[in-house]
Amino acid sequence: MSWWRRAETGVAVAPSLLSADLARLGEEVAAVEAVGADLLHFDVMDGHFVDNLSYGPHVAHSVHQVSELPLDCHLMVQDPATYAERFLDAGATAVSFHWEVPCDHGAIAARIRAREGKAGLVLNPSTPLDERFRALLGSFDLVLVMSVHPGWGGQAFDSVSLPKLEQLATWREAEGLDLVLEIDGGISPRTAGQARDAGADILVAGSAVFGSADYGDTISRLRGASA
Repeated sequence: MSWWRRAETGVAVAPSLLSADLARLGEEVAAVEAVGADLLHFDVMDGHFVDNLSYGPHVAHSVHQVSELPLDCHLMVQDPATYAERFLDAGATAVSFHWEVPCDHGAIAARIRAREGKAGLVLNPSTPLDERFRALLGSFDLVLVMSVHPGWGGQAFDSVSLPKLEQLATWREAEGLDLVLEIDGGISPRTAGQARDAGADILVAGSAVFGSADYGDTISRLRGASA
């Protein structure tokens, strides 16, 4: 059984709260939960690893208090070792951090897992897969492939992510890994099919969901449930 709510639906959809109306955040969370979102994606930016700033553990805690959905935290920060613990304390189910950050990735993943969290490793569009990355996969529960450069919502989908998803899916099968593949950036009903076909298990979608008139219809279309 997968760790998100609606495993029976196949591909999961994680609305990215970065694109929600933050003045109505509780209402936005309730709205996507009511129409079948599987988990909530929470983008954390420190103004150092990426230029933008977003929000911290106190906001994650507030979201966790009003929703039963798993909270999927993506740390775009220079110090994932410190912030992973803080977001787990705030109620995160999964905490992902970047391969591009110089740190002991395996040790941080072990600390997340010791807290019964799901550990994720994130790969930027310009970063290639290599054998060092492959060697770490057994230490993680999740790989998040970015299909835009991290830091800002609303960017166009970059298809460079698709061969990476396909390669990761091949490695997962060859090594018998229990590994979830996630994609984030420019995911919309127009691009979701490519991501699903490449092996994505979770689709992160921000502006496609929160910028639409009908959240439920958009989530269904992302899954491929309707035209």
